[in-house]
Amino acid sequence: MQNPFLRIVNHPLLFRFYLLWKLPAAFLSGLSIERATLEQATVRISLHWLSQNPFRSIYFASLAMAAEMSTGVLAMARIYKRSPSVSMLVVSMESNFLKKATGAIWFVCSDGMLFEKAISQAISSGESETITATAIGTNRQGEVVARFVFTWSFKRK
Repeated sequence: MQNPFLRIVNHPLLFRFYLLWKLPAAFLSGLSIERATLEQATVRISLHWLSQNPFRSIYFASLAMAAEMSTGVLAMARIYKRSPSVSMLVVSMESNFLKKATGAIWFVCSDGMLFEKAISQAISSGESETITATAIGTNRQGEVVARFVFTWSFKRK
């Protein structure tokens, strides 16, 4: 049986409706999920009017939104409609911008198993569990444009 949340995010139309309903800023910024599994997620953002800064590149906050989504999808796939329910929260973020972000940028997070372990531990212990997940953004030429590290916290409700 396919993961119900991954079924939504990997379906272009269902995912656009989900963004419009739950994350309208991401909808307006044009974020899209290229592919998501339980182990890895790839999110794409492109330079356009709503994601730009005055310097003809993608605004850092738009990049952060795409990077965060590449990590958050891996968590949501594990807690969506789960019983007992689990809360999730970004508690910190670090970023490095290495190259001007123009055109399309793909953020990839491959830390799915870290999420699995932390969420399982949070459910079994009842205590808050944290992990750090890395999202690396590359351009069409494969050059690293930005690197984000998010610390996520999980707790059984």
